Amino acid sequence: MKVRHIILVCSSILALASCNYLDYDETSGLNTREDIYKYFEKTKQMLTHVYTYMPQDFGTIGGAMRDAACDDAEYGATGGIIQDMTNSNWSSIKTRDDSWTLYEGIRAANEFLQSLQDVDLSRYEYNPNYDNWMKQLALFPYEARVLRADYFFELARRYGDIAMPLATLTTEEANTIGKTSFEEVISFIVSECEDAAKNLPATYVGQPNNETGRITKGFAMAVKSKALLYAASKLHNPSNNTAKWEASAKAAYDIIKTNLYQLDPNEKANNITSPEVVLFRMNGNSAVFERNNFPIRFTEGTRTTPATATFPSQNLVDAFQTINGYSVTLTDTGWECEDPEFNPQNPYANRDPRFARTVLANGMEFKSSEIAVYKGGTDYTSVSEGGSPTGYFLRKYIQESTSFEPDKTVTNKHHWIIYRYAETLLTYAESMVMAFNNPKYTNADFPQSAEWALNEVRKNAGMPTVSITDPTEFMKALQNEWRVEFAFEDHRFWDVRRWQIAENTQKELYGVNIERAADGKLDFQRVLYKSRTWHQRMYLYPIPQNELFKNKNLNPQNTGW
Repeated sequence: MKVRHIILVCSSILALASCNYLDYDETSGLNTREDIYKYFEKTKQMLTHVYTYMPQDFGTIGGAMRDAACDDAEYGATGGIIQDMTNSNWSSIKTRDDSWTLYEGIRAANEFLQSLQDVDLSRYEYNPNYDNWMKQLALFPYEARVLRADYFFELARRYGDIAMPLATLTTEEANTIGKTSFEEVISFIVSECEDAAKNLPATYVGQPNNETGRITKGFAMAVKSKALLYAASKLHNPSNNTAKWEASAKAAYDIIKTNLYQLDPNEKANNITSPEVVLFRMNGNSAVFERNNFPIRFTEGTRTTPATATFPSQNLVDAFQTINGYSVTLTDTGWECEDPEFNPQNPYANRDPRFARTVLANGMEFKSSEIAVYKGGTDYTSVSEGGSPTGYFLRKYIQESTSFEPDKTVTNKHHWIIYRYAETLLTYAESMVMAFNNPKYTNADFPQSAEWALNEVRKNAGMPTVSITDPTEFMKALQNEWRVEFAFEDHRFWDVRRWQIAENTQKELYGVNIERAADGKLDFQRVLYKSRTWHQRMYLYPIPQNELFKNKNLNPQNTGW
């Protein structure tokens, strides 16, 4: 049996081995652990298995992208499970976005790290591949530790205090482990990433096999930076301890100083050669994302469920300025914009270039055809028949060359961006202004200002720079920059939580209704598509009730659940 088949069977058996995600069955049914770790390729496959738990969001919540649970989007299926996350039917019993399965990845990492200590390949000393094997083997524990740290972070930003197992557990141990405080989890993540960054290469170019998609020094630093940003943010730092913001600024600036990455004015999604991307999750060829999210006429009748798409909201569209840096808002009385070049009959033209990479709107060209969502247009139809509830379609991550034409089908690879350099710059900008209350502040340790970092991202996007002296106004601009730069890259849902602004942003979801007169003139009307429910408890996820039944030491339940 080929190794890849062994690993797949192993992972299936491990997932079913017991009633708790935290414990571990060390036998595979086909190979003992000792058998697997006698061989380099099998050992490497076990590390690859740890990688497979890296989160991505091509429709992670019942087919919907997570942004459909925030103000950036709506999911077409009115009965989709993600709707529970916006209508107050979400609970510890109906968890909906239950990421407790990340503990499987942590368990796999713990088992791998434990087993790796006993790997002895000395009998292959005269094999021509031996030196390359040993070079790779020396990096394996650091890769696994960073992956584990990243999984701990993903759990902590969902649940706050979490169980943090650092070894494989028996069923009894898994059912009695207690929680570690959010602050201690962050400290552990920082420590692990600092140690790994000292030992991992900056790139695997020149390393054995020149592999893409493996954990690097840069990603170890990025996980540390991200963890410290969340630790400094209002949700976890209500007293606004500026020392936490300084620590976050330093972690971000440490990445900047490496000069390993640079902003890329080109599309980053799916572009594995982009100098901006620190880490992708690599995936094989598929057309599922396009089948779910293409305007329905381009699916050639292959979409069996009419409304499985994630649709951008008017709320998000209003976040994109004109190319000249003016705000644009669709109100109950029409478009409002002070840009003298803004054309209310062609409101999606001459916008921030990131808009066209994110949203498909009326009048835009797609697959050699014009998108027409005005009443009576070729893309205007009911939601139940696959039409857009908001008047917009998704563009981010869509591979336009994908085709469903009979006998001309085309599939594409979709590589999810785990982290890219623009995040470092916006993290630095936010941390600096929050630490020093001055967008222009610099000192010997931080020779670049928050304003500089924000403007680097804007310039790269083809947008004019800003000069904002008031820190509150600067933060508003920065929060908007986070939104437009990282739309549909799984940021906004988390950002409104760490900023604790959701009670002001998550209650009303808007779309657009467009009518075309006989003379071709378009009338744009903002419509309230849905009123949503927000409760303070939703800043953190509920601990799954079935986990609390199994392990009372995971109490108390998060507040309000």
